[in-house]
Amino acid sequence: MAKEHILVVEDEEDIQELVRYNLAKEGYRVTQSLTGEDGFKTAKTAHPDLILLDLMLPGLDGLEVCRHLKADPKTSHTPIIMLTAKGEESDVVTGLELGADDYMTKPFSPKVLIARMRAVLRRKAKASADEEAPLKAREIVIHPGRHEVLVKGKIVNLTFTEFQLLHFLARRPGWVFTRQQIVDEIKGEDYPVTDRSVDVQVVGLRKKLGTCGEYIETVRGVGYRFKE
Repeated sequence: MAKEHILVVEDEEDIQELVRYNLAKEGYRVTQSLTGEDGFKTAKTAHPDLILLDLMLPGLDGLEVCRHLKADPKTSHTPIIMLTAKGEESDVVTGLELGADDYMTKPFSPKVLIARMRAVLRRKAKASADEEAPLKAREIVIHPGRHEVLVKGKIVNLTFTEFQLLHFLARRPGWVFTRQQIVDEIKGEDYPVTDRSVDVQVVGLRKKLGTCGEYIETVRGVGYRFKE
């Protein structure tokens, strides 16, 4: 039986109960919120494994909740499936661009919803395993789980943003990333990351990496890459 914790943010109580009943029957732990504000607060404190988020909510709507959750490093990796009565493509596209993982249009089949949830949770588990595995890139060893970086066998202390930046580039050696792609990925909590501040972060990171700093290459007019 599944043991994942699901947060359901939905203001229609009959839909809330339908979803809760079917998820509980499958073994999921369920927490419920009726408003966007409460859903946002609960997501930050309860740390659910997945959020079912209605877009049409009183007060803070679902898109704003999604925006806030994906902007917060503590909740940015929590999968979100949007629930919408709207058939409007613009809402779906906006939600997906904000970082939602999937969507369901009401009315929906509970069986189909659970199948979609399982697919998203499987992707999350695989991504988490890949991201938590130690990564060796030339003379640099990155331990995501321990948030530790060794350069030529010696520990180098990096800020949250510097660590995220290095890990992001080193996972894909040779790939060129724009500053905006880097901003979208790392969303630093110890530094207000913007296009311009990416350059500042790279300068600081290179200094801390010493001679290995040269592995982070500037691609003029584009962005940065980790040298293959």
